[in-house]
Amino acid sequence: MRAGVDAGGTFTDVVASDGTSTKVLSTRADPAAAVAAGVAEVTARAGATGLDALAHGTTVATNAVLERRGAPIALVTTRGFADVIEIARQNRPSLYDPFADRPAALVERGRRLEVDGRLDAQGVEIEPLGEVPAVPGGVECVAVSLLHADLDASHERAVARVLRDRGLDVTCSHEVSPEFREYERTVTTVLNAYLRPVCRAYLSRLAGLAPAVEVMTSAGGLVPVGEAAGRPAALVLSGPAAGVQAAAAFAVAAGRPDCVTFDMGGTSTDVCLVLGGDPAPAGERWVGGFPVRLPSLDIHTIGAGGGSLARLDVGGALRVGPESAGADPGPACYGRGGAAPTVTDADLVAGRIPADASFPGLGRLDRAAARRALERAGVDAAGVIDVVDAAMTQAIRAVSIERGVDPRGLALVAFGGAGPLHACALADALGMAAVVVPPRAGVLSSVGLLGAARQADLVRSWPTPGSLAGLGEAMAALAAEALGRLGGNGPADGEARPGDGEPSGGVADRLAGLGGAAEVVTAVDCRYAGQSHEITVARVADFPAEHRRRNGYARDGAPIEVVALRASARRRSPIAVTSLPAPGRRRPAAGPAVLSEPDCTVWLPEGWSADVDDAGSWVLTRRRDFRG
Repeated sequence: MRAGVDAGGTFTDVVASDGTSTKVLSTRADPAAAVAAGVAEVTARAGATGLDALAHGTTVATNAVLERRGAPIALVTTRGFADVIEIARQNRPSLYDPFADRPAALVERGRRLEVDGRLDAQGVEIEPLGEVPAVPGGVECVAVSLLHADLDASHERAVARVLRDRGLDVTCSHEVSPEFREYERTVTTVLNAYLRPVCRAYLSRLAGLAPAVEVMTSAGGLVPVGEAAGRPAALVLSGPAAGVQAAAAFAVAAGRPDCVTFDMGGTSTDVCLVLGGDPAPAGERWVGGFPVRLPSLDIHTIGAGGGSLARLDVGGALRVGPESAGADPGPACYGRGGAAPTVTDADLVAGRIPADASFPGLGRLDRAAARRALERAGVDAAGVIDVVDAAMTQAIRAVSIERGVDPRGLALVAFGGAGPLHACALADALGMAAVVVPPRAGVLSSVGLLGAARQADLVRSWPTPGSLAGLGEAMAALAAEALGRLGGNGPADGEARPGDGEPSGGVADRLAGLGGAAEVVTAVDCRYAGQSHEITVARVADFPAEHRRRNGYARDGAPIEVVALRASARRRSPIAVTSLPAPGRRRPAAGPAVLSEPDCTVWLPEGWSADVDDAGSWVLTRRRDFRG
């Protein structure tokens, strides 16, 4: 028996491989307690003595960054670079706000230590490594990020050996983010060191829940729990990434491989562009004002969820979020002491949630309490819904229109406990083709964890951007290393999918003999010579077309530079998310209607109809005969 567990800000969702599912209230002070409670419930209901495997998505890393609950750390860097994490980039977080501040650096100035020694821009030593300084007392972990260690890690390894001999927990940049750009690489390394004690303590408590425990990374794949504990910076989009993968699978099954996934939970909304069934990748994400330069799905997050608080600001304007009521006390309708109105309260009062609805662990919702909370705050339900819908519409625009993709040709895949309540309004606002609501939409991230692949993601700086000589061989070596990290022996059917096959297919030739039941996908980060930002493409030859799609033009004949190589090795899950036992039979419907399920509610407005596809998803479309 296998289970997927997604621990969110309000609910912790559990889905087992036999189709059993549950939602339990998250325990903010001890997230592992809710995970254990949810696992115990589904195994008991399934009549099992325990789990064989657990796949987990977590918000612990993200929350620790946002709430500044990491460990006391020090930073060792090259002489003259101690302030790079504070100098950052010249761009301001809010261009026209003179009072906007960057977040304070995670390492105070007295704990930033410098060491002599220097490599040049090609990774060649020009000054030998000096003596490693003493680390101040009270420090648990040390981040080591030396200049150009992405090209040659020998100096970093030497520093790490000394520090580890002193009994310190050390994170090196070449182990976490071996890419160019000094600021981003250093901050990512610092974040990893900062998060490691918190995440290690949490994940160690989960290790006993099953013989095999794996954790979802931001890139959408599973890694062993020990690896996740050692590289927690890779977990900042852990839960949302699983939902995106499952949503993409159901979109493909519905015949709509081009879509935007829309996950509205209790505290936030996550959206991601999917083209051809593949979620958009990103080489860097921002969390709490800090860049995390690690492979990720390109998920855009805003503070808008069912628990988002509604209020009038000092100017009398209605605001919704980003503050959330969370699980405790939660929305007013939960009856747990919450007094401020939320989006869930507005949905209940507006009739989008049935008056007799009950939520797991809460019982029947209190509609009268929701109405009182809205009245006390001086806001109405329709206004709250309009404001939160506008914010979520803008989020979808950010991953579609702003990326050169017309949303009118996309479906919207709605999930999360609140997503299906708002999906049709968002699709209407953007003229989107249809809304797909998968089975178990309210716990879809847990479903995605069940069907997620075991994955190893690697990235390396390319030392000679202007030259492609040896690129195919380097890509083959990186792909083979990724497969080795995965624990497998080679790509499925003896075939690799090389990112740059231009030098006589060297990648496929070198990998074809490795054998095994895994696949490897490679890619390159390219830019035109003189540009400061790059685009990830499968092959160098694909770069001009992708540049034109994103930016509206291409520079015919201009030299193209390669700055980084990527490889992702995957071994598929034995479970296909679209073939889980059906949670219940769905039937076609016409709006206006409220379609209730154990884990979510779907609001079908007037003029919309709901049909059921072969995978059990509701496919919501506008009725052609409707004149509204």
